[in-house]
Amino acid sequence: MKLDYLKTFKNCLDEHAELRLQQNSTVSLALVNGSLVRNEKNTSSGISSRVYKNGFFGFASSPKTDEKTVKDIINKSKENAIMLANLEKRNKSQLSGENFEVIKDFSTKKPRVSRKAKLDFLKKLHEYTAKTYKDLKSDTFVINNLDMEKNLLTSFGASGFTMIPRTLLVISLSIEKDGNTYNSYDVFGGLGQYEDYFDNPEEFYEKIDKVYTKVKEKSEGVYPEAGYKDVIMDSKLAGILAHEAIGHTTEADMVKSGSVAKDYFGEKVASDLINLVDFAYEYNNQVCPMPVYIDDEGTRPEDAVIIENGILKRYMNNKDLSRDLNDKPTGNARAYDFSDEPLVRMRNTAILPGDDKLEDMIASIEDGYYLTKPSNGQADSTSEFMFGVPNGYEIKNGKLGRAIKDTTISGVAFDVLKTVSMVSDEMTWSNAGMCGKKQVIPVGMGGPAIKCKINIGGR
Repeated sequence: MKLDYLKTFKNCLDEHAELRLQQNSTVSLALVNGSLVRNEKNTSSGISSRVYKNGFFGFASSPKTDEKTVKDIINKSKENAIMLANLEKRNKSQLSGENFEVIKDFSTKKPRVSRKAKLDFLKKLHEYTAKTYKDLKSDTFVINNLDMEKNLLTSFGASGFTMIPRTLLVISLSIEKDGNTYNSYDVFGGLGQYEDYFDNPEEFYEKIDKVYTKVKEKSEGVYPEAGYKDVIMDSKLAGILAHEAIGHTTEADMVKSGSVAKDYFGEKVASDLINLVDFAYEYNNQVCPMPVYIDDEGTRPEDAVIIENGILKRYMNNKDLSRDLNDKPTGNARAYDFSDEPLVRMRNTAILPGDDKLEDMIASIEDGYYLTKPSNGQADSTSEFMFGVPNGYEIKNGKLGRAIKDTTISGVAFDVLKTVSMVSDEMTWSNAGMCGKKQVIPVGMGGPAIKCKINIGGR
């Protein structure tokens, strides 16, 4: 076991030190109109050491993991910490840690299948689609898998082995009408490996039917009217709002660099109906899409309640920044690859459900929109955001109307959350999030549907 190998270097770690042995394995297959356009398999592995001294971290890594190399990178990380500490004096005490061990392995318990079997699965999805829907311009089926295996040892005795896999199937269909091409997609799968989700292609025929219905409706739909509108943002949109527009502003490194959330601590930032939490690994006794049982500094993670009843209560942090903020570490230090230093990253960020029924929320709007899916978007440290919306419907006199074509929404997230007047009683997680803050890393996003006012872009 690699963790046992890591522990043989325990006596080489002094003061505050972390030793991480990691392997990321990815598989990506893509089939477009029945033709294989991507068939990739990659593995990245190695070891890193990080040492904290006099207010500075020193870091070193290597793809080699033999005994001599491991001892060399431990010494190199010490040298780097001392060099940085000699360049600038900081009156900071050493960081603390605890002694505990975590073993969590989410590898599939089913027999593994070959890449050819996965490709055959995609071909059957294409054959069904091509036979059933002859008016499509294109059909795309993609399988992406990431197995992230980490072994961690700290000088305080914290240790862990975690194997966190994620496997996703993307179904994307496009149709042409009046010279324009319209696209709709959906994503399936989540925490686990291919065998946990995709053993029977026939189970996905109904899901293909639903994606087709969406793209057909959109091609025959209307552009929304631009302006400040009453809308219902379905759970996937609420989740990306929680992550991109609120979550990033409340990461402690972003707060320290001047995000808008720095001035809002303890202040009213949202409607009383809004409660926003970054969950470590469970919600309602169910494992979250991207569980973190020990972070990459050896901290035992805890849920970070960021907004409670509309009040900004807490930031997400790591050991160093938690001390600056006079808080406990939340366990949000995460690194993507063995050669990456841990950063403050979200884990499973969600707005909590309320008491309203979705049908009552729709019935409460005389003239507005029900927005059901996000696409690409961006947000900044002021919480100003703009997201694409590829699917949605008109709401007229309390009832769903015509489908709408692609549009955008924009605003300042903290202002938008102050307009929330209803929150549905359902909780839905998105398993497909990949955050791109300096390093990519998988995250979970979730939430209910929320009724709010927002700028909608129109055509």
